[in-house]
Amino acid sequence: MSMTSTFMTSPQFFFTSESVTEGHPDKICDQISDAVLDAIIGDDPDARVACECAVTTGLVLVMGEITTSTYVDLNALVRDVVWDIGYTRAKFGFDGETCGVLVSIKEQSADIALGVDKALEAKTGEMSDEQIDSIGAGDQGMMVGFACNETPELMPMPIMLAHKLCRRMAQVRKEQILPYLRPDGKSQVTVEYEFGKPKRVDTIVLSTQHSPDVTQDKIRDDLIHRVIKYVVPNGMMDEKTRIYVNPTGRFVVGGPKGDAGVTGRKIIVDTYGGMASHGGGCFSGKDPTKVDRSGAYYARYVAKNVVASGLADRIELQVSYAIGVARPMSLAIETFGTGRVPDETILELIKKHFDFRPAAMIQELGLRRAIYRATAAYGHFGRDDIEAPWEQTNKAELLRKEAGI
Repeated sequence: MSMTSTFMTSPQFFFTSESVTEGHPDKICDQISDAVLDAIIGDDPDARVACECAVTTGLVLVMGEITTSTYVDLNALVRDVVWDIGYTRAKFGFDGETCGVLVSIKEQSADIALGVDKALEAKTGEMSDEQIDSIGAGDQGMMVGFACNETPELMPMPIMLAHKLCRRMAQVRKEQILPYLRPDGKSQVTVEYEFGKPKRVDTIVLSTQHSPDVTQDKIRDDLIHRVIKYVVPNGMMDEKTRIYVNPTGRFVVGGPKGDAGVTGRKIIVDTYGGMASHGGGCFSGKDPTKVDRSGAYYARYVAKNVVASGLADRIELQVSYAIGVARPMSLAIETFGTGRVPDETILELIKKHFDFRPAAMIQELGLRRAIYRATAAYGHFGRDDIEAPWEQTNKAELLRKEAGI
């Protein structure tokens, strides 16, 4: 029996998810990688981009494989991203003006390009079914989509609360409500479930970088009243809820000075907080021909429409690909006993109304656009504050009618 199945039948179950702020070293890298993608794909929609990044004290390394007809000043772009995140002063140990920027970019392997190059046949407009079939996946792999009805966003509550806490910490920092905060930070939320339904928030952990002259008592009081109580819904905390703020007692040295960062090292933060499985590949820095990204986005789109339609309260979907092959190798679902119709019926409806071929996914969701940097912090799913076409539920009513519910 899977962990989620056990969780659905247990009278008491605790589940924890974490998030990090945009100033976390790994998230700096994700945002730089996606800023590079946006800058390129905004001018050259058919570019092939696989951009990785690493940061450490005073240094940003940008590397990867990019094939494009456009030009981007990567040095200036990196500095703009670092500055925008909030690393604006050398006293923070890292800043956009003085950090070194090293760039090591080469073109995509011609061997990999063989399976997807025909995408260049259709720069704009509708593609024929033959064209869609001729465009293969950019790599092998399996992707996972998930949705559940325990939050308005159809996401697990622990990861949604963790994201919202981190976003709120960034907001009070940028708006100077708490001017002593600095960009690096993390959150962690433990929710108590009862037979698969959120009952209460059991534990909250917040860690935030701060200036050296502020007391820990003030940080704790401010974060409880300005962040936690602002985010956590009324009635979800009680006298037994435990709150830990900066548990080490001090967090002055942070960001790339305190810890190195790498693109793609927060894949559970990016997805479902561990509540669902993960395909393994990260998203940031990859153009949509990489099914690590487009396949996972489309799987979320399908899962969200299934839950929004009422066919199931909870669904996890896995799709797999072979490099250079358009049609998926496999498609599987699990509804954890929450389906209102048999899983076989849901799977047939998915196959009928959703097209998992790479070119079809790109076309249906409009993925050849500069929409990616905004996804690189605070999660790729459950977002209503950014343009995220995989979050639409435009097929929910159709699924409901055809299922007869």
